[in-house]
Amino acid sequence: IMFIGEGPGETEDQMGRPFVGNAGQLLEKVVNKMGYTRESVFIGNIVKCRPPGNRDPQPEEVSACLPFLVRQIGVLKPKVIVCLGRVAMNNLLGENYSIMKMRGQRMEFGGIPVIPTYHPSYILHQKTRDAVSKAKWDMWHDMEIVLKIVKGQ
Repeated sequence: IMFIGEGPGETEDQMGRPFVGNAGQLLEKVVNKMGYTRESVFIGNIVKCRPPGNRDPQPEEVSACLPFLVRQIGVLKPKVIVCLGRVAMNNLLGENYSIMKMRGQRMEFGGIPVIPTYHPSYILHQKTRDAVSKAKWDMWHDMEIVLKIVKGQ
C-alpha cells in the first residue's frame, strides 16, 4: 500500500521524513488498524519540499517532483495507492476533482487502483467532535475498500 500526501509540513521538514507530525500520528493509527505497520507501507508526498507558508504546491513544483514519485511507484509496484487529500489526488491523476465527491471511489494510475480519502490534517482541523468522528469513519470506510483491493476482492 502506498500512501501519498501533498508535501511536508513544518515537523516533516525539520525531521526529513513524511508524516511524522500530528497528521502522521493519526495516519499511523489508521495503518495499524488496517493490520500494517508504518514500515510495511510506503508513505510519501507529491512534492519533496515544503512550499512556503504551507500553501498548495505550484504546478512547476509538482512537475519538478512528480517524476521521482512516478519512479517510486514503478519500483515499488503497490497493489493500491491511497491519495491523502485533494492536492495529492489531483496532482497524481492530473485532474481537478473535489475530494468530498471522489473519496472512497476507485480510480486508476498506470493500471494501479487509486483510492482517494481525506488528508489526516483535514480530520484534525474539524471544529466539533461529531465532525471529527464522521471524518474518521469516512476515512475508515475508504480504508476498508483499500483492504479489499489488497486482498484481491
